[in-house]
Amino acid sequence: MTTGRLSRRDVLKAAGANAATVFAAPVCAQVAEPSEITSALVAVAKKEGKVAFYTSMDLPVAERVGRVFEAKFPGITVRVERSGAERLFQRIQQEYNSGIYAVDIVNTADAAHCIVWKRNGWLVPYLPEEVARNYPKEYYDADGFFVTTRVWLSSLGYNTTLVKPEEAPKSFADLLDPKWAGKMVKAHPSYSGTIMTATFQIVREFGWGYLEKLAKQRVMQVQSSTDTPKKIALGERAVMADGNEYNLIQLKEQGQPVEIIYPTEGTPLITGPSALFKAAPNPNAARLFQNWLNSRESQQLLVDFARTHSVHALVQQKLGSKALKEIKTLKDDPLGVEKSADEIKTRYAKIFGV
Repeated sequence: MTTGRLSRRDVLKAAGANAATVFAAPVCAQVAEPSEITSALVAVAKKEGKVAFYTSMDLPVAERVGRVFEAKFPGITVRVERSGAERLFQRIQQEYNSGIYAVDIVNTADAAHCIVWKRNGWLVPYLPEEVARNYPKEYYDADGFFVTTRVWLSSLGYNTTLVKPEEAPKSFADLLDPKWAGKMVKAHPSYSGTIMTATFQIVREFGWGYLEKLAKQRVMQVQSSTDTPKKIALGERAVMADGNEYNLIQLKEQGQPVEIIYPTEGTPLITGPSALFKAAPNPNAARLFQNWLNSRESQQLLVDFARTHSVHALVQQKLGSKALKEIKTLKDDPLGVEKSADEIKTRYAKIFGV
């Protein structure tokens, strides 16, 4: 899957040269002051009339977010560009190398991307007032260059018609049981930011030897973390070895035969930040969108509709679902992911032969 793709090292090398010619300003020229949605901001955003939203959100979620924003701020159209986070990272780099500055705002499933973009000088600081007031400080950049819009987990799961609850795996270690050989599905870190982050955490906790053993289980490989829940819902595989917890919640609420497993060792924690690009063609619409995206209204929408978690202090947990604090999670480490990304993609592809 990685043939012909840019490595993270290639991206960084090209980005350094490109950033030097496009942006002369230092990365941290100023620290953003908290900003509210004002009538003046809405007016200039409506003059621009559109915003380009690059995102790794599940497409129905991204489109729903866009429609609600358009209804709240008539006259501004949201163009959703959805792909896996690692592909979005490459796309933005390729566009910038070609002198194409099309992206206004991005939401990625790989928080390490924002570290790279900030270092390149590609982002502009903008801190919504609601974020400064209601988000824990660890969930937004100290200089205001990015904000954690989404929080979710890469869980395990199973098809309840194919696996009895008492026989379902309870841990990552259980996935190595020979009885699951040929019955599991897993996504790929070269496409999915969720799986990139989850793979980093798994390797950090259990070592590469764990994945080498897992690969011997004849695991079906798919691209996206949104694909694995669908595969078990369809009965194509009995167990998912990684994937979006929120998709499983959605499918279960729709009556599909799926169940979530929070592994005893801890579940990989994924943070999805949003950021504004300095060369955005619609900078005011991007500011308005970022402000609203991280507001209580939008965050409640993501909890209720998308079934992700929110760190906004005023957002209510939906009844019947576990709060993040009730789940044992592995530690998120975007800096660690940024340093290890190329190794993860290379070694993973070699181990699983994809």
